[in-house]
Amino acid sequence: MARPYALLDVFTDKALAGNPLAVVLDAKGLSDAQMQQIACEFNLSETVFVLPPDNIAHNASIRIFTPSMELPFAGHPTVGTAVLMAENRFGAPDNDMDALVLLEEKVGLVRCAVALQKGKATSAEFDVPRLPKPAQKLGEKDVIAAALSLEPNEITFENHKPKAWEAGLPFAFVPVADMDAINRIQPVHKYWEEAFGTIAHNNTFAYCRQTIHVDSAFHARMVYLENGLPREDAATGSAVAAFAGSIAEFDQPLDGTHKYLIEQGFKMGRPSSISLEMEMRSGAIHAHRIGGQAVILARGELLL
Repeated sequence: MARPYALLDVFTDKALAGNPLAVVLDAKGLSDAQMQQIACEFNLSETVFVLPPDNIAHNASIRIFTPSMELPFAGHPTVGTAVLMAENRFGAPDNDMDALVLLEEKVGLVRCAVALQKGKATSAEFDVPRLPKPAQKLGEKDVIAAALSLEPNEITFENHKPKAWEAGLPFAFVPVADMDAINRIQPVHKYWEEAFGTIAHNNTFAYCRQTIHVDSAFHARMVYLENGLPREDAATGSAVAAFAGSIAEFDQPLDGTHKYLIEQGFKMGRPSSISLEMEMRSGAIHAHRIGGQAVILARGELLL
């Protein structure tokens, strides 16, 4: 049977930037093994499979696969799928309009507010279903530096220290001195697990305060190893969702609502912008949201 799919670029307002995503719009009847094979065939960082929801009040149930594993949650698949479903339903509006898309993910129900704007790329913002909490223990600073091909004195800035957090997926967050250091990062396999843990998802989000755009709060790269080979992600919403934990602990924002833009993907020629909104109460995160724009690049059919 023919199964429609779309390719999108996410966390960007233009094609051939941001993080590419494949969305298979009718995955009913596909086995887990077939979904994994299809994700390998697309060979993108993530592929989404859309299924009927368990609750008819929701829009869809989705499953998210990398080329090697299934994920319970991911940011750019959530934003991209919400944008695609809203555009499929409403098309290009004559006037600005808002839509609500409810997605059932392995991590739980994710509410997405979609803004369709005439003449602009559609954007979506979702409530992160879990607050950040500490994740795996990290290695010493000299080992972390060695794993990233940096010097120990290039790890940390101000009071920020390496720490792992998770808000659906765990990430190691490593503050580095500046953009010169962040651009020189190269993952080193022999130090990786000692630095970032032996868990399956020990991906590392390096960040600095220096940025390319004046409205960005942080510049970041997300690097990891897949089958022992170094890889990089252009825009990682699930990492930014967990990164809120480091911002709350080290920057200690005052009670109220705070908004941050995180730029990512510049080193690999895929500039991206991810928005993070945090609501602070009594010195702790009460709620937070991830958002960004997405554009549809192509449509087609899988003949399976």
